[in-house]
Amino acid sequence: MEKVDIRDDRTGPSIAEADVYRRLSNPLDTDHLAINYAEIEPDGQLGLDYHRHRDQEEVFVVTGGTVTFETEDGDVAVRAGEAIRFAPDEFQLARNVDDERATVLALGAPRGSREIQYQRACPTCGKETLQDLELNRETGVFEGICTACGDIAVEVEPS
Repeated sequence: MEKVDIRDDRTGPSIAEADVYRRLSNPLDTDHLAINYAEIEPDGQLGLDYHRHRDQEEVFVVTGGTVTFETEDGDVAVRAGEAIRFAPDEFQLARNVDDERATVLALGAPRGSREIQYQRACPTCGKETLQDLELNRETGVFEGICTACGDIAVEVEPS
């Protein structure tokens, strides 16, 4: 058994873009389940951009406020006390479009998803493309590699 206080700052390197982002998997010693807690200010988002995990199922439990998920079927508002599930390969982006802070518990299985694709504009192609997220182990920077032209479309340093 492991117990943690989600108010403790247990953040590690992240590209989550949330105002508060706490990784709970390590302190809870989970083997197969990723667990993260996030607080999203108004006009903020959880996640770098519109994306999908090719190899991970995700569940988001909204514990405060409302989180609006951009999906392939349109926007879906999830309020406190509600949850939403995304299967592998389903695109989504969590945003707080309301006036109050939103809090969410994010669960993903299997833990350690590495096959993430973003859908965004590529500066080389000049159009919206799929981009594979890869960690450059030499620089420690995440790179979005355009699947259409193979160029680095974006570089993101973990915070």
